[in-house]
Amino acid sequence: MDHKNAHQDVMVPSPVASVSIFPISQATAATFTDLYIGQAFLCFIQSGSKRVVCPVRGELIAEQGDLLIFAPGDLVTLENRPVPNANYLADGVYFSHDLVESVFAEQPRPTSPAGIQLLRAASTDISTIRDLIKETLHRDDLPAIVRQHRLLEPLIWLQQNGVRLPTRSEDQPWSKVRRFIETDISRSWRLAEVAQHFAMSEATLRRWLAKSGLGFAEILLNTRLENGLAQLQTTSTSISQIALRCGFKTPSHFSDAFRKRFGIRPKAIRSAEK
Repeated sequence: MDHKNAHQDVMVPSPVASVSIFPISQATAATFTDLYIGQAFLCFIQSGSKRVVCPVRGELIAEQGDLLIFAPGDLVTLENRPVPNANYLADGVYFSHDLVESVFAEQPRPTSPAGIQLLRAASTDISTIRDLIKETLHRDDLPAIVRQHRLLEPLIWLQQNGVRLPTRSEDQPWSKVRRFIETDISRSWRLAEVAQHFAMSEATLRRWLAKSGLGFAEILLNTRLENGLAQLQTTSTSISQIALRCGFKTPSHFSDAFRKRFGIRPKAIRSAEK
């Protein structure tokens, strides 16, 4: 895939609940652990394959044409696998909580977590749903209300194909802190100002975060690195610009932290290592 032609996220304008679609490209196989899924996420595999480790369903491998569905609030481990002489390619789609709520609120209360869900291309018309989302988001002539109703169709289709999505994810302390950091990810965040935002002392914030086993510095670093990974996969922005946008003082600092976390250099996301 030519990153120079990569599209930015396309957002449904207010007051319509938001949906974003973006191309994902990766040149070198890599495994990413504990990635945070903030909103309901659909991954349409276009080339290569994706291996996902799910606590509920075990190992899942999605091939070209398949669709993976991730619930909001999930922490996932996944591996993107390019094919020989071609990048791993996928279309990613995020659905806002409001849209998911409007379709799945009346579903029976689940007795167990749904986990990551996989729909095979051989059994369902997945490409039609992806094309509907793309066409709807790129049509400027559609009234907002019509666009919103059309964007409900993929969620209804998922429901009819047995997919379950939670309408309320458990709001962990670390996820609240993470969302606050993401409001200005390039900022030099300090524990004191984050604690002030949540109207608590630094000691209380530390105890609050300790419940989930994560410290503030780890949450801050993971948020920045995962944001950087997403930009590497979905935009043509230079690595040096991404590093600064994500709050790293230098590109080398970003590269070292990225390799330590993901086991791969940032440039290998876009160009296969020999």
